[in-house]
Amino acid sequence: MLTSDISLKYRHVSVMPEEVLHYLDCRPGKTIVDATVGGAGHSRAILERILPDGMLIGIDQDRDALRHAERVLAPWPANVRLLHGNFSRISELIESIGIRSVDGILADLGISLYHIEASGRGFSFSRDEPLDMRMNTDTEMTAELMVNTLAEGELKRIFREYGEERWAGRIARAIVAERKGCPVRSSLSLAEIVRRAVPAPKKKPGAKSGEGRRIHPATRVFMALRIAVNRELDSIEAFMDQAPGLLAPGGRLCVLSFHSLEDRIVKHRMRRLETACGCPPGIPVCCCGGRKTMKVLTRKACRPTAGEVDRNPMSRSTTLRAAEKL
Repeated sequence: MLTSDISLKYRHVSVMPEEVLHYLDCRPGKTIVDATVGGAGHSRAILERILPDGMLIGIDQDRDALRHAERVLAPWPANVRLLHGNFSRISELIESIGIRSVDGILADLGISLYHIEASGRGFSFSRDEPLDMRMNTDTEMTAELMVNTLAEGELKRIFREYGEERWAGRIARAIVAERKGCPVRSSLSLAEIVRRAVPAPKKKPGAKSGEGRRIHPATRVFMALRIAVNRELDSIEAFMDQAPGLLAPGGRLCVLSFHSLEDRIVKHRMRRLETACGCPPGIPVCCCGGRKTMKVLTRKACRPTAGEVDRNPMSRSTTLRAAEKL
């Protein structure tokens, strides 16, 4: 059962809801999968469009999210199935309830406000919390374990590859030096190590106070650790491998990304599915026997309106891409 604690704490503002409903082509009777149910805002909006005999399947790896979704979607028990698991296992999860194909799949790849504000798992450096960062608390790997056991070179790679952090080497060296004296266990401790390791920005001549201020030095490091702990990019790759095969003809796939690494994977996979030949470049004659399976609906990535960014600042970096099964 859902605890009152979670129901009070769980807060998340769904991004681009009208665009999601449009690209999924939600209509009565359809079966739609919300592969990252989160705060259930998208799920509820979808469900209201596909009633009275449609089916909403919600998937999430975070049990807190599922407990919250259970409460939000409680008025429609006959039209909702909630499944615990990572969306990288979407085929297995859908097949486990006897469904072979669906009419639409949504994946919202963003982190929720609940994780940042109330989960107590160290996703943010705005408060002092255990350095956890797991979306699925059933898994073993935590940010604390990574920070205190990985070699300097591996930490550097994570910060550079997943966070696109300019000072990855300096930060990794500082962490390794610090942990020799005492393990790094909290979000504020890590943020302070990063702050000290990164050179202060040079103030431009004539600049006003606060002008040109950059993001907190630890922002990219925290994002990189979160991606690494949860194997987020691997999960997106696996999801994009499976999702098209679950769609019925005319079914829609809609993905919301929040940084360039996520969006790059989605964009390239959708383009590949729209191309009949999958042979490597330079081969004069197609030998793969491939065929076009999807039609991309968003020739240019869809972005939030200025009005939505005003209402929901977390939406400002969102990219929506959608495709239809042929």
